[in-house]
Amino acid sequence: MALSGDAPRTQELAVDLEKRFPEDTAVRFSYLPVLRAQLALQHGDSAKAVELLQSAIPYELGTPRSAVHGLYGSLYPIFIRGEAHLAEGRGGEAGAEFRKILDPGDVVISDPIGALAYLQLCRAYALSGDTTNAKSACQDFLTLWKDADPDIPILKEAKTEYAKLQ
Repeated sequence: MALSGDAPRTQELAVDLEKRFPEDTAVRFSYLPVLRAQLALQHGDSAKAVELLQSAIPYELGTPRSAVHGLYGSLYPIFIRGEAHLAEGRGGEAGAEFRKILDPGDVVISDPIGALAYLQLCRAYALSGDTTNAKSACQDFLTLWKDADPDIPILKEAKTEYAKLQ
């Protein structure tokens, strides 16, 4: 809901999670900061988004990988922080966040955020003026999505951005 822009339902979810799971580590240090940071981004406050995600830093790469019990979401604080840096025009910082997701190689496993991290890394490199690495990251994204429905909006965006890098 948060990534799709449904702010009212995202806010409701955050309140509900905080009320029902006040002592849950994943809720307190991953889900709630991500939901609140995404709301801040939707309101154009990228600095607030980065601030809200600070509490997640000690836990970001310590949650079990996504293949274990179908757990998704442990990489979202990193991803949303990267998006906040992109919104601030800070390509270097954004790229560092997306590389945290991609560089270890075995962290992502099957979490969908891994595929999107390539596209955001492309955007971070492009923002920083590093066309060579931007092309490479965008090509990695397009390779992952080579068999996807060609009408998916994010795929269309990626193809357009890749063409501009040529």
